[in-house]
Amino acid sequence: MRTAQGWTDYELIDATDGRRLERWGGYSLVRPDPQVIWKTGEINPKWKSADAVYHRSKSGGGRWEYRRTVPKEWHIEWNGYIKLHVTPTGFKHTGVFPEQAANWALYIDAINNAKRPIKVLNLFGYTGAATAVCLKAGASVCHVDASKGMVATAKRNAELNGLADKPVRFLVDDCEKFIAREIRRKNRYDAIIMDPPSYGRGPSGEMWKLEDNIFDLTAMCRDVLSDDPLFFALNTYTAGLAPAASKYVVASALGIPGEKITAEEIGLNVTQSGLALPCGSTVFVEF
Repeated sequence: MRTAQGWTDYELIDATDGRRLERWGGYSLVRPDPQVIWKTGEINPKWKSADAVYHRSKSGGGRWEYRRTVPKEWHIEWNGYIKLHVTPTGFKHTGVFPEQAANWALYIDAINNAKRPIKVLNLFGYTGAATAVCLKAGASVCHVDASKGMVATAKRNAELNGLADKPVRFLVDDCEKFIAREIRRKNRYDAIIMDPPSYGRGPSGEMWKLEDNIFDLTAMCRDVLSDDPLFFALNTYTAGLAPAASKYVVASALGIPGEKITAEEIGLNVTQSGLALPCGSTVFVEF
């Protein structure tokens, strides 16, 4: 497993019985996590002093219980490189997936080592952490997500880092429809990042299910890669989907020999136990 490094503003303090205890800057949050199937007890005293706890509802969604005053939004910094807005939402998320720092480092190194202009396509770009990282490294970026709210936050994250004037496009669009138009327009990209959810809907109600749609979308990406591509990255969070399965998708859809592809779990180090929490997987191809 490759774990995220470089965080000082984020810490996974402990994890037990379906929950995480995390520090986000100056605030501690408890959130559910289905990957946490062990029951080691709430040994760390910080469980009792957490600032906010997210409770799931049996009917779907959930709510935050605020034990202390927590701002609606604050920001954290990764590795002295980028800042990101943190906003606890009604669906437990905060707008940041800290384990993705394991991949941000790959993107930065690849772009820096290319020593040429790089065009990045960030599909399912969410709140734009990868977009900010790639812009900071000197690439131009096209950021696509179906959620208007997420794209708005991605723009704000770019502004937070002084990147608003960099070469970037933020688009609210269905990723598959966007790729189809890019193929017709013959637009090409040197690097593609795909960070799809397990389930989702497009801006016009289009249904997305990763197991049903990921192969076809990956195959479409082959037609928007440039003649001299730099990298392709696929991040998946679907429980039970092995890295090897995602690797098979990428290898067969893009026509790349398996030995050129890295596929591995990514995760977060747990301070209390010294172990690591799995947080999905990444397939990475550096051409």
